[in-house]
Amino acid sequence: MANLLLAIIYLAFISLGLPDGLLGAAWPTMSGQLGAPLSWAGGVSMVISAGTIVSALLSDRLTLRFGAGRVTAASVGLTAFALFGFSVAPNYWTLLLMAVPYGLGAGGVDAALNNYVAVHYTSRHMSWLHCMWGVGALLGPYMMGFALSRQYGWQWGYRSVGVLQVVLTIVLVCSLPLWRRRAASPMQAARALDASDDPGPTVAAAGEETRRPLGLAGVLRIRGAAQILIMFFCYCSIEQTTILWASSYMAGVDHVDLQAAANYASLVFIGITVGRFVSGFATMRLSDAQMIRLGAAIIVAGVVLLALPVPGVWNSVAGFVVIGLGCAPVYPCIIHSTPAYFGADRSQAIVGVQMASAYVGTMLMPPLFGLLAQHTTLRLLPWYLLVFTAGLIAMHEWLRAKTRAKADFTAH
Repeated sequence: MANLLLAIIYLAFISLGLPDGLLGAAWPTMSGQLGAPLSWAGGVSMVISAGTIVSALLSDRLTLRFGAGRVTAASVGLTAFALFGFSVAPNYWTLLLMAVPYGLGAGGVDAALNNYVAVHYTSRHMSWLHCMWGVGALLGPYMMGFALSRQYGWQWGYRSVGVLQVVLTIVLVCSLPLWRRRAASPMQAARALDASDDPGPTVAAAGEETRRPLGLAGVLRIRGAAQILIMFFCYCSIEQTTILWASSYMAGVDHVDLQAAANYASLVFIGITVGRFVSGFATMRLSDAQMIRLGAAIIVAGVVLLALPVPGVWNSVAGFVVIGLGCAPVYPCIIHSTPAYFGADRSQAIVGVQMASAYVGTMLMPPLFGLLAQHTTLRLLPWYLLVFTAGLIAMHEWLRAKTRAKADFTAH
């Protein structure tokens, strides 16, 4: 039963990634049909991000009241509703309206599942969970591209993903008894998955059902919480700025044609997805803290490759792939180490605020680089990424010092 629930959780994270690339893939077509300028895609993206921030901040309260299974099922259902709303939108303002439930649903799934896996499963499962997000993020644009190439229209691209979300919602509702049994005995289920696992944050939160929500102020008062929140902000600034501007960088700096630059940019997603699959095996040998350090070092190597003044595009291609590989272990290992640093009883509250901090970085930092590049040069990208990588490394070491490196013995 523990393996069945884990498979359902993996499917839920594939569903989380599926819609993420739809807007970018469809917008050149959508903007013309809806009479919206190309730049207005940013408005839809920002409303979605704002919704994810709100639901992430509410995740502790909602999960305490309804449980992770119910919150996940309801959030996926909300996302399905939003996707169907996108598919019938007659104008841009309807897209903005539907972006609200889209963001609320995505943030709810993200926060609830990340904490659930951090508390109940081992580090390798967290890495593979986020690998599933990458699979979804890669599949979504292909589904939209298929709909457009067969003249079904972007509406059917959104509708097809919405149907998958409805099916998953039904599966999640049927699986609710599994979530309750898993919560009742997390250590026993973790042992059933792998008898070689060490104890760690898989221990259940004592009194989790009766404690009161911490809230943002309560989280910020916890020793080390500010550092891990800034880590998330820095990480998502690196990841999302790279994803958004890789194609433009190769087109503007390396003078690659637009179609080739778009194809090369997809290698960032491939680097992250493959890297997370491999990271799942690496966590059997290395602690979460070691994996975060390794990932940050690989990001630095990728940034150096990107900055090399070498003619041609191949150093940029290699640089973006290496940055993706470096990003792979950082996000899942930060989340998985959270119960070890702060206790399983407080991890849902902290993970929710972590998600909100991540979404703030996602919402603000890529557009900020766009403004800087517009007034200076795209060649600033490696240095921009390096600033946030330095912040990530500094905050990680400060967190370890403040919490006496409690994550060194995280179960993996």
